[in-house]
Amino acid sequence: MKRILLLLTFMLSFVQLRADEGMWLLTMIKRLNGVDMQKEGLKLTAEEIYSVNHSSLKDAIVQFAGGCTAEMVSKEGLLFTNHHCGYGAIAALSTPANDHLTNGFWAMKKSEELPAAGVNVRFMVRMDDVSKRINAKLNNNMSADERKAIIDAEYKAIQAENSENGKYTVVVRDFFNGNEFYYFVYQDFKDVRLVGTPPNSLGKFGGDTDNWEWPRHTVDFSVFRVYADANGNPAEYSPSNVPMTPKHSLPISLKGYKPGDFAMIVGFPGRTNRYLTSYGISQMVNKDYPAWVESSKLAMDVMKKYMDKDQATKLDYASQYASVANYWKNRQGTIDAVEKNNTIAEKKALEDKFMTWALLPENVETYGGVLEDLKANYAQISNRNVERNYSSQLQRNAKYITISYQLGSLLKTYADQDEAGKAAMKPKVIAAIDKVYDGINTKLEGEMLNSMVNLYQQRVAKDVASPTLMAADAKNLSTLAFSSVFATKESAMNFVNNPDRLKIDADPMLKLADGYVNDQKLGAEKFAKVDEAFAKNNRMFLDGLRKSQPQTDFYPDANSTMRLTYGHVATLPERSDRKYFGISEKDNYYTDVTGMVAKYKKGDEEFDLPQRFLDLVKKKDFGRYKDKKGFMPVNFLSDNDITGGNSGSPVMDGNGNLIGLAFDGNSEALSGDIIFDKKWQKTINVDIRMVLWTIEKYGNAGHLISELTLVK
Repeated sequence: MKRILLLLTFMLSFVQLRADEGMWLLTMIKRLNGVDMQKEGLKLTAEEIYSVNHSSLKDAIVQFAGGCTAEMVSKEGLLFTNHHCGYGAIAALSTPANDHLTNGFWAMKKSEELPAAGVNVRFMVRMDDVSKRINAKLNNNMSADERKAIIDAEYKAIQAENSENGKYTVVVRDFFNGNEFYYFVYQDFKDVRLVGTPPNSLGKFGGDTDNWEWPRHTVDFSVFRVYADANGNPAEYSPSNVPMTPKHSLPISLKGYKPGDFAMIVGFPGRTNRYLTSYGISQMVNKDYPAWVESSKLAMDVMKKYMDKDQATKLDYASQYASVANYWKNRQGTIDAVEKNNTIAEKKALEDKFMTWALLPENVETYGGVLEDLKANYAQISNRNVERNYSSQLQRNAKYITISYQLGSLLKTYADQDEAGKAAMKPKVIAAIDKVYDGINTKLEGEMLNSMVNLYQQRVAKDVASPTLMAADAKNLSTLAFSSVFATKESAMNFVNNPDRLKIDADPMLKLADGYVNDQKLGAEKFAKVDEAFAKNNRMFLDGLRKSQPQTDFYPDANSTMRLTYGHVATLPERSDRKYFGISEKDNYYTDVTGMVAKYKKGDEEFDLPQRFLDLVKKKDFGRYKDKKGFMPVNFLSDNDITGGNSGSPVMDGNGNLIGLAFDGNSEALSGDIIFDKKWQKTINVDIRMVLWTIEKYGNAGHLISELTLVK
């Protein structure tokens, strides 16, 4: 009886998850929280949100460029996403003479829309749960290799069963650390064209200073169009392609909102670690993220030095710099938030309760030692994880290493061909060279190589470091790079025209790149057994955690699959150091254009504003887009649960009408990927009325508004 009472007390001690916490798979909505959502203000049925046989909300939501979300807003293939999601494409389409990133761009007719090379959008056709099918063939006594072989075979079979001979892309993902499995059927469209973008001074207003901070005043949107062939099917870019017709496009509401109004977001959140243990969080904030922060800040400093000197370099590196800067601030903010919010202590308290359950006689054999084993795993991989963080930033930013590795084997193969073989390969080789050297500043890259390798040598423990990098002369690596076949596009092309296998084999940069990659492979093999145990222990811990809380509806961590999160338009708790720029604290759920003007600093890279924008605001020429209270809204807050990858996601009211685009979170809750903070966690959104006003009034592109379905 005592044991039963202990277990009952333990079960009741867990707090039920808040209704607005969680990034839910769309097939879970009806089973888990459809009724809750109806009570909160949802007017749609589960079938209207997700349906296989009929048009539904999911058909208007796409994954954009692999790392963001966008929404279809017209029957002519028009889509909205964030400015920072389209940033790379906009920068790539810009030149110093035709600088769309700085000046903005609006296509006044479809023939003026610009093909965004490399950008694709992904529609989800359907998904299904295959957990029973796969788990029936698995058991906990299998080795990692045995388990992987079975899972890979099932993945391959499921993909073949659902791809319809290549018509669809089929992706199978594991959930809950490998305890469940779902497959997703996608259709990918590759002809995507830039239709419109505000200038950088609006789309990125506030820059790095305001990033992750509230109040925000950022007009963070861009407009693209999806094209298809004459039959509506995906196709590579062709002038003969036509705007595709989505199964569903979102109506747009001009009604406005108030605190407490229902808000729903559907998108493709990247990755969360909500079930990470206290040991994992400690490793992350004390070792892994500090390494990320230090190495990314160094890379930013090198880029900024050369970007400030030359507009072409600024455009070429704009997207890379923005991405590195975003994660740099995010990682540092996560460290600060975990410390401030006492996150590790909260996790330890939950783990103590788990252990109470795990040590019961019926559970102890399977789950009793899992947490202690995980603690030991982290001790084993701690230095290796730090190396991974320095290494990941080196690979991301020191392009001479990636260029040498990517081209090296190709040029070796080319050099080995007879004359006929060389002639056949040459177009492919030239295309590869054109691609990797596009937008490269060699002086920047030489300094980046020296700096990143030098930092790696100083910070990484020798027992886990790459011997190749540790032996390199970091101060003079740029000299090696500049003497290499891979120094410039011209030197690489010179090799193509005068191929010499002995020369490529002896190339110093190729030796460095090949040695480094080989070191990484050997390091992975060294830790294979530890990683195998680590994966199993994580899987077992989450399996036990779910069983210990049968009254709780668990949601899976984000993994770039479509999710729904719901909540409300919300305010942030008062903070003494927060300036609201004319908005009262009780109304701090929104910002308006007067706040933008209050922040305006002429000539400042982050807070400058176009004169046309200032003139329109001065005239109060807001038309039908101003709020019924008279202000022109810019951004607003909701308490939805999102993460990276949700950028560009539609924020919708209870009827599925678009009211905004999600683009950021707030600094107080940057630990949100680890734990949901019900008090502080908010989503920052650009008001859809600001989007439409910018298109029509600022951009003089009212013809685009005529494509939309507006709900007044």
